[in-house]
Amino acid sequence: MSLLIPLYVHPAEDPGAWHRLITSAARTYGVVLNPANGPGEVPDPAFAAAADALRAAGARLFGYVDTDYGVRDRAAIADDLRRHQEWYAADGCFLDRVTATPDGLPACRRLVRGLRREGAGTVVLNPGVHPAPGYARLADLTVTFEGHWSTYVSAFSRPAWTARHPPGRLCHLVYGVPEALVPLAVRTAEERGAAVCGPVTGELPNPWAALTPALTEAES
Repeated sequence: MSLLIPLYVHPAEDPGAWHRLITSAARTYGVVLNPANGPGEVPDPAFAAAADALRAAGARLFGYVDTDYGVRDRAAIADDLRRHQEWYAADGCFLDRVTATPDGLPACRRLVRGLRREGAGTVVLNPGVHPAPGYARLADLTVTFEGHWSTYVSAFSRPAWTARHPPGRLCHLVYGVPEALVPLAVRTAEERGAAVCGPVTGELPNPWAALTPALTEAES
């Protein structure tokens, strides 16, 4: 089981979490860098230092890019990727709020192809739900669930098409997980065909402000 780590807290605000992440970086699938709902307008020295340390520790770095469900201009998305690459040496991108409908697939395909031409080595799509068949073929990793633990255990269904994809291409991001049940969340993701996951104990509005206990447990 690999862990995708979206840690949406500034390194100066919680340096301990970033230090723990750096020491366990080699155990992650990758780390999502999100200085300001994207790369921000200027480089952030604290994030640059954290990115350098993570890369030296063996982590892949994905720059956070909001697609606004297909509404955002592709040039602006590509510009975000370039800034992540130039300022933080990102290996790829984490495309958030991706469309999931069949009619949005052609535009998403063009977007991903364009970002790969810009040098995105790894592309992660986050529709947050099971998208229409075809999306998962575009990306290296597709987040097919993002939601609360209570929903994950009570209302999750797995479309048949997911069985045609290797588990390492699918990811579940679950928040609001009771700390004692984090190992269960990891096992549940694996049982449901997702070999990458990111269970956290946090709640809305920003459940990703703390490091997942699963990463700390991996050290022991």
